[in-house]
Formats: sequence, structure tokens, C-alpha cells
Amino acid sequence: MNLIAYLGPPGTFSEEAALAYAATRPELGLLSLTSIPAVVTAIETGAALVGVLPIENLLEGSVTYTLDLLIHETSLQIVGEIVIPIRQYLVARPGMSLDEIEVLYAHPQSLGQCRRFVERCLPGVATVASLSNSAAPAEAVADKRKAAAISTLRAAELTGTHILARDIADNLGNVTRFIVLATADAPPTGDDKTSFCFGFTEDRAGTLAGALLELAEANINMTKLESRPSKAVLGQYIFLVDVNGHREDAHVKRTLERISAKTGMIKVFGSYPRWKA
Repeated sequence: MNLIAYLGPPGTFSEEAALAYAATRPELGLLSLTSIPAVVTAIETGAALVGVLPIENLLEGSVTYTLDLLIHETSLQIVGEIVIPIRQYLVARPGMSLDEIEVLYAHPQSLGQCRRFVERCLPGVATVASLSNSAAPAEAVADKRKAAAISTLRAAELTGTHILARDIADNLGNVTRFIVLATADAPPTGDDKTSFCFGFTEDRAGTLAGALLELAEANINMTKLESRPSKAVLGQYIFLVDVNGHREDAHVKRTLERISAKTGMIKVFGSYPRWKA
């Protein structure tokens, strides 16, 4: 179906990323799902055409659940990426003021990212953990006490809450990178990225360096390198790499073939246009 699946509920940063992608594909609607695996399954079964999933946050690092799905559980390809600024708001029922707040609802990650504001402006206020940034304002509205919430702008709009303070996060430059998954990746545009992973069947000195040397010798810029457990042998790892260029570019294609010859496995997650703000 002509839908964009995303990790819901509505009002989350994931929905914001899905809406940003939908702006480039106005023929597609949105489908909110309850988990990252559900988004993958929706695309694989044709319930959705594409899916948007978080993969990396500036402060928290990689979303390991998404990485492990790419490595071990799906053959879907990355067709695009979206970078969303993480802006946090303090919201409450209309008519309430900052000095009246008795309890604060927040997703634990958002609460941690707004610690300085909470400690300085809401000292002694009780906090309650919410499942999402969109659930927090809804729970604050339902609470009979003088309750506020840390919220996204979209969730504030959906719940009709009033914004008491804007951009309350400690780090105002925080962003999250999302990937767009589909059954096939994107054609070359001249300004692309390729994401892939590789691993080794034998443990010996120089294997990782030898694989990465192929990128350097081909003058291919590596923009990301990290590792995840192989889930097969303790101490054995899968290495995930992002590089500039498209897998169909001649020099990238040759280099991937040489890396494949030096490793026990290689899996290309896809080539896609680099995000431009």
C-alpha cells in the first residue's frame, strides 16, 4: 500500500521524520506502528511501501535495535536518510504557570536531556516516566494535579497543551538521524552514501586493518565505523561502515568486492542520497 510506516504513536520525533519524508512523497500516507520490527514487517509484507526508523542520535549514539535488524533479520534496503533536530518543550494545560507545577511527565531519555532546566526551574517537582514524548502531555492533561510534561511541538499541538518554555534541552544542537527503508535502494545521484557491514570467520592480526585499507587506497571517505556483537561467537563482532559514494560507482563497487574477498561476510544495506538540511 502507499503508506509510510513509522514507530508511533503520533506526536513523536519518528512521526516528525515520517512527515518530513512525506513532504517529498505527497502521494504517500502515514502508518503508525508500535515497534521497530513491526515497521520492517509492514514493508516486507506490502502493508507499507517504505518505513522510517531511528538509527543514530547525536547524544545517545546508535539505535542498536535498528542496526541488529539490518544485520540479522531483513534484506530491506536503505533508500534515504532524514536528520531531525530534537527540540524539547515544557507544556501544560492552558492557564497553568510554571510556579504551579506539582508533577512532571516525561520520557526518561527526554528527562535526562533536559536535566539542567528541570533542576533549575522545577526543583522538587515529582517526575513520572512516560512511554513516549507524545504520551507525556496526554498523561499530564489527564492528571487532576497541576501537571506538566516534556513534549514535542507536534504532541503539544495534538493534545491542545500550552507551551510554557521552549528549547529546554541541555544541548540545543541535538539531532537524530533516521533511515528510510524499502525493498530496493536509490539510484545514483552524484552525492550518495553507502552503508554496509562485514565480519570475519577467523581471528588473526590485521584483518580489520586490511579491510579498511581498501577504502583508503581507493580514496573513499569513511564517515562512520562501529561494531556490534555477531550473536554467534562471544568476542566476535560485525563492523558497520558508512562511506561516501554509491555502490554502483565503479570505484566503490570494486572496493566492496575486494573487501568481500578479505572478509567472511559482507552485507550492503543500501546506497542513498546524502541528507541535505
